Amino acid sequence: MTSVINLNPSAKKKFDDIAFIDLVAQQKRIRPAIEKRLQAVLDHGRYIAGPEIDELEALLSERTGAPTVISCASGTAALIIPLLARGVGRGDAVFLPAFTYNATANAVLLCGATPVFVDIDPDSFNIDPVDLDHRIAAVRAEGELRPRAIIPVDLFGSPADYNAIHTIAKRDDLFVLADGAQSFGGELNGTKVGALAPATGTSFFPGKALGAYGDAGAIFSMNTHDRERWASIRWHGTDDSRRESVRVGFNGRMDSFQAGILLEKLSIFDDELETRRQIASVYNDKLQSVAKPQVHGKGASSGYGYYSLRVKNRDEAVEKLKARGVPTAIYYSNPLHLMPAFADHAPVNGLPHTEMVANEIFSLPMHPYLSDAQVEYICETVLEVCA
Repeated sequence: MTSVINLNPSAKKKFDDIAFIDLVAQQKRIRPAIEKRLQAVLDHGRYIAGPEIDELEALLSERTGAPTVISCASGTAALIIPLLARGVGRGDAVFLPAFTYNATANAVLLCGATPVFVDIDPDSFNIDPVDLDHRIAAVRAEGELRPRAIIPVDLFGSPADYNAIHTIAKRDDLFVLADGAQSFGGELNGTKVGALAPATGTSFFPGKALGAYGDAGAIFSMNTHDRERWASIRWHGTDDSRRESVRVGFNGRMDSFQAGILLEKLSIFDDELETRRQIASVYNDKLQSVAKPQVHGKGASSGYGYYSLRVKNRDEAVEKLKARGVPTAIYYSNPLHLMPAFADHAPVNGLPHTEMVANEIFSLPMHPYLSDAQVEYICETVLEVCA
């Protein structure tokens, strides 16, 4: 674990080996344990629904405080399954931010419902409760769709403003399904992601803070009654015997290999998260004079799936950083409402804060295997490039 302390602001050494996400270093740390897990699956031969699945679901429940956890095939499946179980479909409006990965909107459309895009807060990058309130009122006034659900996205790992969102949802009788694909490990006022909403979907895509070695995801519920229906939907809608279809479902299962890998990664997750937070603290302290780092809401603690910040000269800055050996990524340069697949659902007057942030946002390396010297070099280079 890197200590990230006592940075020397005068260091100028260039690095040629800074990784944006370093899965190689992590694998070296736990490879013997992972190989043991994979061997166990090969030995028992239960490649689907092996004992690793039950073990993982129990551990995730224990860690988050969510009484019900269902593993599934991906973060997208983790959004589709609760929507299907809730009966969200044709004629229903689902409110979500346009500043997110396309899976959030795809899940809504694949269920037959209509996405209603909401603007974001330009500082937190999360859904703006004020604009959400206005758009719910507008949909009710138009009378063509039934407001049914809200999907807040904990962007880059930072929990959304669930206090405000739950107030709106309770008033308008809307289902809240949190998209926590990037926020496992995050907290709000001491409550962990997974227990911040009636239902939460997360992704274990390899690049996540907690990632598998393939596609995988999980759904968390605060209601134990959700388990039977969710488990059925992820297994083609079958009954407990898995012989007869009792509802519409699909193949949404996680395989035992991925569960075994996640179990070993969970054993070091807290240590890795602490290092992520130390690195983020250094970035925040060093870079706020030249950039606008993501602002977390009151009582929020990020899982730091990514570290993102805004600068006016974004495109020029990322090119200069690349030339100096600092890798970056842009999440997201094109908001969903401006993409062809979702153009029919774009707000007439656009989403000004979303579009502004999309033109300024970029992400710096964020993983627990950055050395102190690498973090120092990244900070010094950003300061130089963005001054």
